[in-house]
Amino acid sequence: MKKIIIAIGLYFSLYLGAQAQTLEKFRDKANKNYFIKNLKLEEINFVTSYYQQDGNNSAVTGGIGTEALFNVGNSLDVTLSLKDKRERVHTLNGVVNIDAYTSASSDNIDPATNSGASRSDVHVYPSLTYAVQSPKTGITKSFGISGSYEYDYYSIGVNAGISKLSKDKNTEISFKAGAFFDQWKVILPYELRPPGQGDDDDNYGSAPRNSYNAGLTLSRVVNKNLQVLLMIDPSFQDGLLSTPYHRVYFTDGTHSTEKLPSQRFKLPIGMRASYFVGDNIILRGFYRYYMDNWGMTGHTASLEVPIKITPFASISPFYRFNRQTAVDHFNAFGEANASSQYHTSDYDISGFDSHYLGLGFRKSTPGGVLGIKHFNAFEFRAAYYQRSTGMQAGIASLLLKIK
Repeated sequence: MKKIIIAIGLYFSLYLGAQAQTLEKFRDKANKNYFIKNLKLEEINFVTSYYQQDGNNSAVTGGIGTEALFNVGNSLDVTLSLKDKRERVHTLNGVVNIDAYTSASSDNIDPATNSGASRSDVHVYPSLTYAVQSPKTGITKSFGISGSYEYDYYSIGVNAGISKLSKDKNTEISFKAGAFFDQWKVILPYELRPPGQGDDDDNYGSAPRNSYNAGLTLSRVVNKNLQVLLMIDPSFQDGLLSTPYHRVYFTDGTHSTEKLPSQRFKLPIGMRASYFVGDNIILRGFYRYYMDNWGMTGHTASLEVPIKITPFASISPFYRFNRQTAVDHFNAFGEANASSQYHTSDYDISGFDSHYLGLGFRKSTPGGVLGIKHFNAFEFRAAYYQRSTGMQAGIASLLLKIK
């Protein structure tokens, strides 16, 4: 018996020794074939903002009534990276956005309960993007997923992209494509609900809305002072594109809910340019032309002028002008025809001019802002927005960057 035990012990010692040699050879082989680096935290961006608006053209009450809305938004953006054996850069970017808002107009969906959809809600929309950049080929590939949720809808999105940088690194062409799959709760104004529906969430049906978009951009460093970028971003939507709790009042005194076509094609075409005026001033211009198959056209032009006031601080006055025509199906309060197939009194898709102007301040210090090593930069922006329809809004935002 003793001999058997000794034999078994010898066998296992030889077996474990062989396994150890095999494991050591595997590790040596792995170290030769793989170039391993730890994940690197590239940067963290935190943005908080406050938005407030008011006006007298609420779509919930048929194009009249309060448009008062308050929104506090927060965004956390984290980017990680690493290099592999082939010197390719792998980047993982995660973003979480949370908006908390109150909409006075939504109370009028059901004034009796004072608890309309989205009256006071939280909108959460995270996203995750993975990208691989090859310095040898100049090609970057990316893939991303996203989600969105609030009281009356949820959405799941996917996207992918590819870009190619020229050998001299002066020109880059990029293509992206994405799809979003939404589900809306079909919430009707209280007086137009079928008997028995009431305000019970379980009684609301749902309807899909799908969105598909693509984008092609071409950027070019023309010379040491001028950079330009051309873009085209077509998109297509299908499903429930109207908002069921938007009322429309007709010329005969009756009213119903908003009804819009179930498909919409949009085509924005734009150009962006940056011109460096010496070492302290940059002119950043933008122009976009927009059209869709609902009859809307639009022109948007903007100019931002960052001015360096110290080596590490700058101010940026900016202004944007927008002019758009109304969609074919828009009518003001009491002007829609009851026999028309489609109708809306939503002033967001009416014809108007708008002005957006403000000022930004940015500070970035190599040693860290306020002496904090990795506190790379902060930026504060405040702006005022006005439409020719009478709506006014103000927004203030603060960006903190850790790098």
